[in-house]
Amino acid sequence: MIIFPAIDIRGGRCVRLTEGRFDKETVFADNPPEMARKWVAAGAEYLHVVDLDGAVAGKPVNLEVVGAIVKTAIIPVQLGGGIRTIDTIEQVLAVGVSRVILGSVAVRNPELVREACRQFGSRIVVGIDARDGQAAVDGWGTAGGIGAEELAQKMAAAGVARIIYTDISRDGTLQGVNVAATAALAKAAGIPVIASGGVKSLDDITALTAANADGGMEGVIVGKAIYTGAVDLTAAIRLAKEGTV
Repeated sequence: MIIFPAIDIRGGRCVRLTEGRFDKETVFADNPPEMARKWVAAGAEYLHVVDLDGAVAGKPVNLEVVGAIVKTAIIPVQLGGGIRTIDTIEQVLAVGVSRVILGSVAVRNPELVREACRQFGSRIVVGIDARDGQAAVDGWGTAGGIGAEELAQKMAAAGVARIIYTDISRDGTLQGVNVAATAALAKAAGIPVIASGGVKSLDDITALTAANADGGMEGVIVGKAIYTGAVDLTAAIRLAKEGTV
């Protein structure tokens, strides 16, 4: 499994939110590219970046910062946040991003997702953010009116190569990953799923690995836990790959 360190950008700074709430923000760094360099030095092989301002605005806001992260990191970067048109996907890829994450548009315009997959293939990832099993949109502030597993199946049918599944109620809370829901969604979708939300310790990595006997889970995104020191990134990477720290 791959460990994806998360870099969430708001106002040009590296922050973490609790349960996706902007009124529960913690600033961890003023220089996201420098943070990217730190995670690469710890052994990261892929970065997960979110433009939080973009998620609210409905279009990327921090592409200049993202471009700097890409140049600094050298390793691949996947980006989400406000990417809702083919033109925007092209803009994001133009700054060097390897994978584009589509969120709200997957609920509201599945035909666009289908076209994006046709044009860009495996570079398209769909992020399914759910609360109590129901997908949410617009920066997690609105219910999408569809169940997470049903949406995952529709996205797989549309040609999506992989899904990022976030349990909103656990994101940024250090309460532990919702392993059961993630495994169930991976089974329903039949395509690789990346777990997200709530990693609190290396025990979460162990639990995900144990639940991944069929290989349906590609990896896990780790955010607040590596910023607070609750999880050592190098140890997490070793555990995910070798089963031991």
